Amino acid sequence: MTDSYFLAGRFGAATRLSPKALRLYAEQGLLVPAHVDPATGYRYYAATQASRARLIARLRQLGLPIARIARLIDLQPDVRLAELRAWLEVQSKRLEDQRELVEAIIRQSSGGDDPLVRAVAVRDVAPSKIVYRQHHVTVDALDAFTQSAETEIRGYLAQSGKSDDGPMTLHFHEPVNHDGKGLVEVAIGYDGSLEPTGDLRIRLQPAGREAFLAVAEPFETFPAVLRVYDAIEAWFEQSDDLSCFGSPYEIYPGRGGTRFDVAYPIVR
Repeated sequence: MTDSYFLAGRFGAATRLSPKALRLYAEQGLLVPAHVDPATGYRYYAATQASRARLIARLRQLGLPIARIARLIDLQPDVRLAELRAWLEVQSKRLEDQRELVEAIIRQSSGGDDPLVRAVAVRDVAPSKIVYRQHHVTVDALDAFTQSAETEIRGYLAQSGKSDDGPMTLHFHEPVNHDGKGLVEVAIGYDGSLEPTGDLRIRLQPAGREAFLAVAEPFETFPAVLRVYDAIEAWFEQSDDLSCFGSPYEIYPGRGGTRFDVAYPIVR
């Protein structure tokens, strides 16, 4: 071979790739040797492959899976840069969410967020008929589903001659996060009789009581809103004769001019 070709060991040392990594990238088609000696099996890499090798190594240091690297590696540099910046933004958001979750664990371990816990109140809930729509969503898709379901329900109520300006409740029947879908429900109350249609369903909501907290503006978005949920759950833990049952929900609009309340149904 000429001086423009290097054995795998020397090429790996120059590009900071281990022999194991070179074999893996060759098997995956990411970095195939320029020549393999049929007699010895020695693998040779061209000097012109060094920049590709270093780029692969850096992408792997980011923790990207090989399948994604395979797609990124052959993109035009400006397109690859745009994708990496978008990826970095997502990772930054995920890290912020994880930081807030760690803070939530700390608050739970220390007995809760005292000012918020003290602000929790209890109120009676009258029986009502509600029309609702359910769907499995992630956090990222939650707002879009909520808006479309609310628009659909209010439109159906108006079409049916019912009042369509009642409060909207958003029930969380399962956990909702960035990585997994959970079952949520958008519901609005009505009077009189109404038939279900399409994916809109009808049910009677019995009378009861709820512990609730009006959500101040700094806590309106995920994951900051978790502090409100944590406060109500801490309040239940501090109550001797009350317990939570059923799914938590958000009520739009909230008390005192706030955008929404967070509420939990309670039982004595």
